[in-house]
Parts: sequence; structure tokens; C-alpha cells
Amino acid sequence: MSQLLHELILRSAGQSPDAVALVDRGRSLTYSALATQVRDFASALTGLGLSRLDRVGIFLPKQLETVVAMFGTAAAGCTFVPVNAVLKAPQVGYILRDCDVRLLITSRSRFQDLEAELAQCPALTHVVLVDAEEGAQLPGPQLSWSGLLAGQRGALHRVIDTDMVSIFYTSGSTGKPKGVVLSHRNMVVGAHSVASYLDNTPQDRLLAVLPFSFDYGFSQLSTAFSVGATVVLLEYLLPRDVLRAVEREKITGLAGVPPLWIQLSDIPWPEGVDSHLRYMTNSGGAMPKATLTRLRTNAPRTQFFLMYGLTEAFRSTYLPPAEADARPDSIGKAIPNAEILVLRPDGSLCDPDEPGELVHRGSLVALGYWNDVAKTAERFKPIPPRAGGLVVPELAVWSGDTVRCDAQGYLYFVGRRDEMIKTSGYRVSPTEVEEAVYATGLVGDVIATGVPHPRLGQAVVLVASAANGRAADQEGLLQALRKALPNYMVPLAVRWLEALPRNPNGKFDRPRLAAEVRDLFAEAK
Repeated sequence: MSQLLHELILRSAGQSPDAVALVDRGRSLTYSALATQVRDFASALTGLGLSRLDRVGIFLPKQLETVVAMFGTAAAGCTFVPVNAVLKAPQVGYILRDCDVRLLITSRSRFQDLEAELAQCPALTHVVLVDAEEGAQLPGPQLSWSGLLAGQRGALHRVIDTDMVSIFYTSGSTGKPKGVVLSHRNMVVGAHSVASYLDNTPQDRLLAVLPFSFDYGFSQLSTAFSVGATVVLLEYLLPRDVLRAVEREKITGLAGVPPLWIQLSDIPWPEGVDSHLRYMTNSGGAMPKATLTRLRTNAPRTQFFLMYGLTEAFRSTYLPPAEADARPDSIGKAIPNAEILVLRPDGSLCDPDEPGELVHRGSLVALGYWNDVAKTAERFKPIPPRAGGLVVPELAVWSGDTVRCDAQGYLYFVGRRDEMIKTSGYRVSPTEVEEAVYATGLVGDVIATGVPHPRLGQAVVLVASAANGRAADQEGLLQALRKALPNYMVPLAVRWLEALPRNPNGKFDRPRLAAEVRDLFAEAK
């Protein structure tokens, strides 16, 4: 069994070299060809002088080069950092600086948008442009994809399964995104675990519609590669494009988040699509019962897996499809090779149906947050010694999510302790939105909050006062934010007040302000 992330590809190439690993519009790669490209990319990285565990940023949409770059970086013994393709230049620049990216893989148009930010990235030594003309002479640190692969080759660094292989950036409840550091072991164990309960085989064809910067999106690759299945890459504009690809490519597995499932449930489905669509999975938020019912009506022979996960542990629970009718609001039980505990603040186990914090233990627990000892200590904490056996310290992920566990061992989500906004499958930091709002100079005070929304899960909404000497300018504010923030972070509405109320400690009274806008989209249901 594979121990390192890139070995998932190498092992499948050894078993079925001519099987198709990737499909990207008119292009495809067999496992043999993909393995060769991964090895070539890896030796090209070390040939450039990248040291063990050096970070490689990848700022591209889903395409063949994106996959080769991620797994080739792993094979080199370096660390890949997938950057969401919808982020704007300031967010990308922050990530590249935060983890000292040495080499960036991107496209010409994205590079042009980033030039000002890249000038402020002192660790960056090389930029590879995947769409530069073959053999092109590029200035400064720029290389073409073909130029990189034609360059000097180097020996690969030694790698073991506990080594860092990737950093996935995810929003926290305050401040800038934080980098979750994952090891080879985290990713490989996760791939084998998910493939086992989804019963994946080499005959499966998975449609990748989610970003690879999202651990759930990346999991479509690692899960498929662990069994030698095929992944079809898709960048879509409309939900109908997804269904067309499912039908055209004879897709057997489709992963999505609630906003996508809501959109898909509202449009006609191709007749007979469930003759090959074996399963669908949901994570990234609660699935509305009405949406699940419509999806099961559209594809009655397709199994639906409701799941829960957090980047800090890759994947945590799943609900077997046979239980969906009996307990549709459950997030299920622990995935194979993981244990989920429901604990009180003192670390003792909760009784059945007693709310407590979801704590994940096992080999999927991440290594911590990049270069942030304090935040790591807050979330990655010891659990009390288990009864019997050798007593050794063990770190687990304390999720911050409140759940309950019934007498049969099924888990149910109750709520979060922090103020994170969960919209369109993304986690959004209120503080990060507020910082962008203040930077416009159009507000005096502001809070960002999440408001229940029938299609997005939550919508980002502002409660704000106008800057001194200015009138409330909602359209001007939103236009400025569209330039500074990715679309999923742009507020859907602004509630203007003369002044924002504060609590006795002088802080904004966030619960009171959030309550004022909580029902803003209630009529849309």
C-alpha cells in the first residue's frame, strides 16, 4: 500500500499503465504518462535548487498541469500550496508571503495581475508560466512549463510519511487565512479511508468540480488515484454544464457542496443518468432536506453520502446512504481509521445526546498551522489518556463545533462556538471582510456577519455606519469590495446605522447586530 502521496500515482501506473488517469477537455493522460510527468517535474524542481520542504505555490484552475505540479512537488520532497483560482491579487500575495513560497506555477494573465504583489515576496525565486510559448525567452525569474522540464535535473529529496507535503489555506474566525499543514500520511490515509467506504474501483470516473485548494476538492484526486480510477476535470459556468459532463463522461462519482446541490436540484436531469452515476457526496455544510429529496428523485438509483470534514483532519464522518431516510439530519459516524469523540470542556466524554465539542483523533490529524504556535495550541490539544494500555501524550483536533451523539453512535451537528461565516461551501472570516471594508474609507464602523440564506447556506451581510462627513454609499462600497475580494466574500447586503451599539466592554454588540439582520433573506425561502 502507498505510504507517500505521489506513490498513489506510481503504484496505479505499475498496475495499470494504460488506464486513463486524467481527462481535461480534449486532453488526457494515462497513469503511465502521468507518472512520467510527475517524476520529470520533481527532478526539474530539485534541478532548480529547491531544498527539501520548500514551498511551491500553484495558482491555476483545474487542468493537467495543476495536478502534475501538486504531485510532482510531493515527489520532489517539497511542499505544494494550492491557491484558490478565484482569489484576488492581495489574497494571493498574502498566502505566498506567509509561507515563503520559493516557486510559483501560474499563467501569463494571472502573473500580470500579480506582478505588484510578487515584488513584495522576497522568498520567490522562480515563476513558471504554463501557457508561455515553448522555448520562449522570458525575463527575470520567469520560465515556461517546457523550459522548466527541459532544464537541469536534480536528485529527489528523501521523504517519509510524516513529512509535510502541503499547506491548505482556510479562513479562521479572526484575521487572515491560516495555513493547515498536512503530511503525506494525512493525505494517503484519508484517500484509502474515503475510497473504502465509497467502494471506489478502477472502473470509477469521478468528476472534479470543486477547487483543488479545498481539501474536499483535492480528495477527488487522491481517492481516485488510490484505486486507479479516472478523474475528469471541469471548470463550469452553469449548473447545467455539470450535468452535461456527468452524462457525456459517464461519471460514476460526483462530489459537491450544498449551494451546488441546490442549483442542480432545480434543473431537469438527463434521463437514465443514474444508470452510471453510482454515488454523490456532500460536505462543506448541511444539506437541506428538500434538496436531498429532489436529488434522490432525479437519480433514484444513485447513493447519496452525507459527510462532515474539517481541513485540520481532512475528513471525519459519513452517513451510510441506507441511514439517510431514518436520520437525514445526521453527519454519520467516524470514517474508517479515525475516531470521533464528543467531549466536555474538561475532556470527559459526553453522555448520549449531551452536546459537546467534536474531537477528531487518529492519523488524519494535521501537523498544525503554518508558523503559528499559538493558533496550533488552541486547536491541536492533548486528549485525556485512554483507559488501559500505554499512556502517551496524543494530540487531537478540537474542532470548535458542537455536536451530540445518540445512543446508536450517530452524530448530529449543533453549532459553532466562533463567528465563522459558512457561505457557498467556503469558510469566511468576518475580520478579513471587515478589514477590506475599512480599507475603502467609506465606513466609520462595521461588522460582517452570516445571515441564513436558502441557497448559499449563509450570506455575508454588513452592518455599518458611514464615514465621518460622508453619506451612506452602498453601491460605491460594494463596487470597491468586488475589486478587493473574491465573489464569495462580497457582501450581499448592507444595513446602515447612524452608530453601531457596543457592549459594556466597549466592543461592538455583535449578537445584537447579527439579530437585526438575521431574517433578511427569510422571504426568499
